[in-house]
Amino acid sequence: MSSEFSIRVNGLSKNFPVYSKPHHRLFQMFSPTSAKSRWFREFRALTGVDFEIHRGETVAIVGRNGSGKSTLLQIICGTLAPSTGSVEVNGRIAALLELGAGFNPEFTGRENVYLNGTVLGLTRAEIDARFDEIVAFADIGEFIEQPVRSYSSGMYVRLAFAVAIHVMPDILVVDEALSVGDEAFQRKCFARIEKIRDAGATVLFVSHAPSTVLELCNRAILLDRGELLAVGTPKRVISRYQKMLYAPSNMVASIRARMQQEMAASRHDGGMEGVAGKPELAHVLEVENSQQLEQIEDTAEDSYFDPGLISQSMLRFETHGAVIEDPHIQTPAGLRVNVLKPGGEFFYTYTVRFDRAAVAVTFGMLIKTISGVELGGATSATPVDAIDVVESGAAVHVKFKFRCLLAPGTYFLNAGVRGRVDNEETFLDRIIDAALFRVPPDSGRLATGFVDFHVRPDVEMVDNEPELSHEFK
Repeated sequence: MSSEFSIRVNGLSKNFPVYSKPHHRLFQMFSPTSAKSRWFREFRALTGVDFEIHRGETVAIVGRNGSGKSTLLQIICGTLAPSTGSVEVNGRIAALLELGAGFNPEFTGRENVYLNGTVLGLTRAEIDARFDEIVAFADIGEFIEQPVRSYSSGMYVRLAFAVAIHVMPDILVVDEALSVGDEAFQRKCFARIEKIRDAGATVLFVSHAPSTVLELCNRAILLDRGELLAVGTPKRVISRYQKMLYAPSNMVASIRARMQQEMAASRHDGGMEGVAGKPELAHVLEVENSQQLEQIEDTAEDSYFDPGLISQSMLRFETHGAVIEDPHIQTPAGLRVNVLKPGGEFFYTYTVRFDRAAVAVTFGMLIKTISGVELGGATSATPVDAIDVVESGAAVHVKFKFRCLLAPGTYFLNAGVRGRVDNEETFLDRIIDAALFRVPPDSGRLATGFVDFHVRPDVEMVDNEPELSHEFK
C-alpha cells in the first residue's frame, strides 16, 4: 500500500431540496432569489465528511439504509456535485453504482459494452482487444446481441461489472449492485476484486456483509444519517456498526453520541483510529445511559449480552401438553449472553413445563444461519433412552453444552420437545428461531467456512526442493 492518496474527501456535505407538492418546483423557479427557499425544505444527505484513502487500499463503506453511502460514492465518481466541501480523485476510476447505469436500454449488449467502455475511458481499439474477455466474464450467452431492455436484473449486473473490471482502473468503486447476482457470480466478482486489489488498485465498495469486509478490506468507514461515525480497522468499525444496528431504539441516540465523541476526539488527537479505551480521554466519552451502554460494549475478549438482539421471526408450533419457556444462552458461570466469544464454551438452556403427563420425552436444539442453513444441533437422548414418563405439573430444565466454533455472523436457535401422543412420536412444543446470537469478528481466524474444525496447518520449507511441502495434521 502506497502513501500516495487515491481519494481525498474534505468537509463534504450534500443537501437535496424536498418539495411537499410537485408544483412547488415551478413556483420556486419563478420566485425571486430571496423567496425561493419557502417552497422546499432541505434534506442533508451528507454532513462534513472527511477521510483519505491511499493507493492500494481496499475500503468498505458500511451503514444502515439511508445513511448516505450511495450519495457519497456518486460524488466521488463525479455523477453528483457536493453542496460544500471537496473531493480529489487521483487516477482512472471505474464505477458500478447502480443497476444499468450508463446503459442504453435500446442498444444491444454488444453496443452497450462499447458505449460504457468509452464512457469509462477506453478507446475503441482497447475495447476490441478486451471484448471477448468481457463477454466471457459476463457469461450471458447469445443475449449479448439482444437489447438490454430484455435483460434480467442479474444479466444487467453481469455485463456492467464485466465492463467495469476490464477497464483496468486505478480506482474501482462498487455500490450494492452485486447483491443482485447469484452466489456463483458474486464469488467470481469478489475473486476479481481481489485480483485488482493485488495489482495495486484502490477498491471502494458498499457492503452489508461483515465477513466480506473482514476478508477483503484494509479499512472500513461507518456512515449514519450522513455523518461519519468511525474510520478504522474493519474489525473495529464492524463491531460499532453492529452495536448500533442491533441496539434497542431508546439507546441508538446514546450510542451515536458516543461514536461522535470518539470521532471528534480522534480528529483532535490527530488520528483516525479512535480513542476508545484511552483513560486520558474518558471524560470526553461520557454520555447518558452509560450504565446500559456498558452492557453492550464490544470487546475482543469477552462474551456479553446485547439487549437489541431479539428474534423477530420466532414461530411457535401447536403445543400438546408442554410449553418451552425462556430459551437463551449462558456462560458456564450462569451469565446470560448472546454475543459469543469465538472458541468459548456455552450452554443453550430452556425450561419445559408440562400441563399433562407425557411419555417417551426428548429435548432438542438446532443452530441455523441467517438464511436458514441448518448447521447442527442435538437431542437429549435417543428414542430408546428417552424419559419414560413426565408427570403433569412437572418442569424440566434443559441444558445443551456447546463450543462456539462458528465464523463471524448472526445465527438462530430452535428449541423443541418431543413425546408420544396416541402411540405416535411428535413435537409436544417447538419454537423456530427461538433465540439468536452473534459471533463477533476475529482477526486471527484461519478457518474458512461456517465452522472451525480446528484444522492445524504445518508448512515446512524443504531444502533443494522447488515447491513447498504441506502437511496437515
